[in-house]
Amino acid sequence: MNALPIMIGTLCVLAIAYRFYSAFLATKVAVLDDSIRTPAHTRYDGQNFVPTKKWVLFGHHFAAITGAGPLIGPVLATQFGFMPGFLWILIGVVLAGAVHDFIILWGSTRRGGISLAEIARREIGPVAGVMASIAILFVVVIALAGLGLAVVNALKESAWGVFTIGCTIPLALFMGLYSYKFRPGAVGEATVIGVIGLLLAVIFGREVAHSSLGHWLVLDKNGITIALAAYGFIASVLPVWMLLCPRDYLSSYMKIGTIGMIVIGIMIVNPELKAPMFSNFVGGGGPIIPGSLFPFVFITIACGAISGFHALVGSGTTPKMISLESHIRPIGYGAMLIEGLIGITCMIAASCLQPADYYAINVAPAKYQTLGMEVVDLPRLSEEVGENVEGRPGGAVSLAVGIAEIFAKIPGMGKLMSYWYHFIIMFEALFILTTIDTGTRVARFLVQETAGRFHSKFGEHDWLPGTIITSFLVCAAWSYFIFTGSISTIWPMFGVANQLLAGIALCVGTTLILQTGRKQYIWVTLVPMVFVTTTTLTAGWKNIFDNFLPMARSGANPTLGYVDATLTAIMMICVWVILVASVGKWRKMWRNAV
Repeated sequence: MNALPIMIGTLCVLAIAYRFYSAFLATKVAVLDDSIRTPAHTRYDGQNFVPTKKWVLFGHHFAAITGAGPLIGPVLATQFGFMPGFLWILIGVVLAGAVHDFIILWGSTRRGGISLAEIARREIGPVAGVMASIAILFVVVIALAGLGLAVVNALKESAWGVFTIGCTIPLALFMGLYSYKFRPGAVGEATVIGVIGLLLAVIFGREVAHSSLGHWLVLDKNGITIALAAYGFIASVLPVWMLLCPRDYLSSYMKIGTIGMIVIGIMIVNPELKAPMFSNFVGGGGPIIPGSLFPFVFITIACGAISGFHALVGSGTTPKMISLESHIRPIGYGAMLIEGLIGITCMIAASCLQPADYYAINVAPAKYQTLGMEVVDLPRLSEEVGENVEGRPGGAVSLAVGIAEIFAKIPGMGKLMSYWYHFIIMFEALFILTTIDTGTRVARFLVQETAGRFHSKFGEHDWLPGTIITSFLVCAAWSYFIFTGSISTIWPMFGVANQLLAGIALCVGTTLILQTGRKQYIWVTLVPMVFVTTTTLTAGWKNIFDNFLPMARSGANPTLGYVDATLTAIMMICVWVILVASVGKWRKMWRNAV
């Protein structure tokens, strides 16, 4: 099978979904109204609540929600073959993921930009609010660890990658100061400068890496982790206009532009998909993801189809910057459709690799030897990209190799594979870092809201000591899991946590729709909620008893095994408590609805 018909079909489905289904949600379910003043206006403070132009905010939101999930998840899920992941991404993003993002952004905007946990407390009850807060905090920490680990594995020992990604920070600071202080409103000028600077960083990164400075840029896993934590802390503390918004805006240009390039490249090259439709590991026993096709393909793909983490952005930074309610449709629903497109393009790229090479990259060498496979093109690929790519688990490296090989097959591009490879590594890292900064900030808001119940000053988002303390605690928590974990231990737990949070958000969304009196439309959130919670609770159960507890008892990593099992069990309990409380609330609301 070749990729061209798959790509054309995907683009058609997503376009139809946005044109008709998102319009239905906007006019019939949410009834968006631009005459209603948004929190960005009613609670303006110049720091967190700031009216923002639609496409600038789209860039921030898109950059914030598109972390490593749509890149890494589909690549890892290729273990089960191409078809299961492709179908789930395409169906899931239209009927579940984009709906989830739209409804939560609408609900938070209508309620003053409050968090998902606070919405649950107000609309379902105090117990549900507490359970949501606990689940969300765990999810943020685990999600940031899972996403951060991918960039750590991609950037460690890579001076070229570290230099390029490092350049994005001063570029973003310059863009923020330029467009807000030096030349207020000159976003276009700042963008041109930022994009040119970023491309130059990629081009000259090779020379820097081979210079005397390159020695200082070669960092191991711990060094990259510390640098990530420092960046997350700084981005969480600084005002949104100074680093967060301009960096995400800059990143969104690179992300959308690169995805467009990949789509065009796939359509020009029309590569053959070498991965089987269904692999030999659909029943379990795979070397990357421990578990069978059902239910693990759903939690492995995670963000490419639906992501609970998006509810934190949709009830965190974005609703505080929405200028008009009509902007919720392209930002909430539209951005998620693009994320689904990213997931499918990444799965195509991974599927273009020879299966033996795919496993050689994503599995540790010792474990690969037990698979009985022989590499096909891997020595040539390593030579052409300029780095040894064997035994680089996490999905990021195999994705970069797959995309670089597609680009290299475009006429005239054959000798540029090393540049394409490092460009894609930079592209992947941009995805992850924009989740790190926004996720840390969202988690900081949540911790401050919770701490504010005990000390009122913590509840004030502009109180600097509280901001510093809570940001430090959040960064320390997710860094711990990166230091101690691996992709095989963090990603399954991240998938369960992320999808459980999506179930919670859809549960809250169902409550919000019922509250409007439009009970005939609750199916838009109720149906995906039932599917997502059922598959994820099953996966959580299997993770605890088939993966985490055996890992703890084997003595391989007992502390982490018990920690993972305990956190997963707590999150599952939180979901059950919220579901039970919600059903009781729904029964009362149903009787009162029109």
